[in-house]
Amino acid sequence: MKFFTAAAITLLSLPAALTAAPWTDAQMQELAESSFAAVIEEYNVPGLVVGVTHRGQTYYYAAGLASREDNTAVSPDTLFELGSVSKLFNVSLAALAEARGDMDLNEQVSERLPDLDGTAFGDLSLMDLATHNSGGLPLQVPETVASSEGLVEWLADWQPSDTGSRSYSNISIGLLGHITANVLSMGYADTVEQDLFQEMGLQSTWVNVPEKSLERYAYGYDRKTDLPIRVNPGVLDAEAYGVKSSARDMVRFLELNIGHADASDDLNAALKRTRQGLAQTDAYVQNMIWEQYPWPVSVEQMIKGNSYAYILKPQPMETLDPPLPPQKNVILNKTGATNGFGAYVALLPGEELGVAVLANRNIPNEARIRATYAFIQRVLADQE
Repeated sequence: MKFFTAAAITLLSLPAALTAAPWTDAQMQELAESSFAAVIEEYNVPGLVVGVTHRGQTYYYAAGLASREDNTAVSPDTLFELGSVSKLFNVSLAALAEARGDMDLNEQVSERLPDLDGTAFGDLSLMDLATHNSGGLPLQVPETVASSEGLVEWLADWQPSDTGSRSYSNISIGLLGHITANVLSMGYADTVEQDLFQEMGLQSTWVNVPEKSLERYAYGYDRKTDLPIRVNPGVLDAEAYGVKSSARDMVRFLELNIGHADASDDLNAALKRTRQGLAQTDAYVQNMIWEQYPWPVSVEQMIKGNSYAYILKPQPMETLDPPLPPQKNVILNKTGATNGFGAYVALLPGEELGVAVLANRNIPNEARIRATYAFIQRVLADQE
């Protein structure tokens, strides 16, 4: 007869995937290369870095160049433009301000922007801005608008075209950041850099890259011309798509959301707030910017939710009351891009897995998602 200690019985009762030894760096490199090499080749991607956190271990895969002109290789510390992945920091800052008691995300926009009192936009809540629940705002700030003050004037006459719909918009999320910065009495770039990024322990994340770090700032390469390019300034650009970061810092951001990095009580509360399920679309549950799917989920469902239809057209959305608490068996994701860069982050809390993909090419969303999904499937497969 065989006898087992209590510890041995506990180990035997756990799923095989949980008791498997961590991936080695070499194994993770192979998994990443097998998942992303085809995308790099098909879209002529100059440089790509994958950052991974898995069950408390971190890994990095880097391929290609940050600058073709200088022949500079990418690394986990190369700075990439995040595009709309920047919006995750915007809502994290807003949720942090709420956790500290500085504002309430359920209050109306007009309480913070009195010039919009009595208007359709002023009647929206700050949480509506964080969940794209505007009912028809356009994606971009109108070309005729040259400042945040001018945007507020434009919004005074705006009327929703599709009440009750989710409308992905740089206007709504941009104004949420603008409002939060006003509450905290600084400009948005200074607020997010000096408050949130420091609170998160991010060492290489900025809106305005300091001169000492410019040598690490990659050049993007335009998908049409293949010329080197960086993001252009615009109204509410910092708030909506202006953050630059490294794979190393994005892994820390994911670790904070999983609970594998030290954080203050306020920051933990804020990040949990951003992962609440707040509304239901046909494809996924809308969190504060994060888009949440059940796990496991088909890759086709994720491609649908990240399709250009969900970016460019209003979609039906039903508010969840009460909100869902942060879920374990889900995958949350967010895409982002500028003209020269493409980013994608995915978070699986129940698997203790986070993946950040940064490239200096605007790779189509479908290609990013298929490659990352295949990578996740390989990471989660039983290890021999």
